[in-house]
Amino acid sequence: MRHVLATKDFRDGFAEMLPACIGLVPFGLVCGVGAAAAGFDWLAALGLSAVVFSGAAQILAIQLYAAGAPAAIIVLTCFVLGLRFLMYSAAMAPHLKPLGVRFRRTLAYMLADQSFAVAIRRFDEGHDKHGAALHFLGSGVALWSSWQITNLAGFFAGNLIPASWSLDFAVPLCFIALVAPLLRSLPAVLAAAVAAVAVLALADLPMRLNLAVAGVLGIVAATVCEIARERWTAR
Repeated sequence: MRHVLATKDFRDGFAEMLPACIGLVPFGLVCGVGAAAAGFDWLAALGLSAVVFSGAAQILAIQLYAAGAPAAIIVLTCFVLGLRFLMYSAAMAPHLKPLGVRFRRTLAYMLADQSFAVAIRRFDEGHDKHGAALHFLGSGVALWSSWQITNLAGFFAGNLIPASWSLDFAVPLCFIALVAPLLRSLPAVLAAAVAAVAVLALADLPMRLNLAVAGVLGIVAATVCEIARERWTAR
């Protein structure tokens, strides 16, 4: 473990994720405050943030729990909300295939919106797989650690932070800042545009399925664009 922590790739990944961690502080605090308001004790709040490790899913789970929803409904709803991670995993799988099983499982646990954006860019730039994976691990550790700390801080702060602050706006801003550098080709821009239109057009779908469907439509659009561009170039 010491050897891993001492590697340059791990340290670079950890450092690169720190600005995103700072941007997520308000959202982590909000999740902690929500857990306190729903009647969680500090251990349950920490367990929720450690196991779920997703701000949107945590907020949704807390709201459903406070409303008295059955555990099965809470789990199913969070599962549907996390369907986008299937697409993230599919994109990461070819890059992580040469690694050991334990390493892959650890990285799978660390997968989040922000860590995926950083990691896939690193892999696409052609870095060696092991070094890029260590970079991914470093960014994931930074994100996970800061998330647990801010959730606990929010829990102990209780309801001192007024809901009118709407601090959760920091999450989409943070993710946009990470994803924007990836929009350097026509297929990538088209995927983002199609997904953005679809997620709004399909907003009435139940259980936030519009997120998953929009992501699939974006991937399909980018794939069709890439195939058409290759065929046009080959002429």
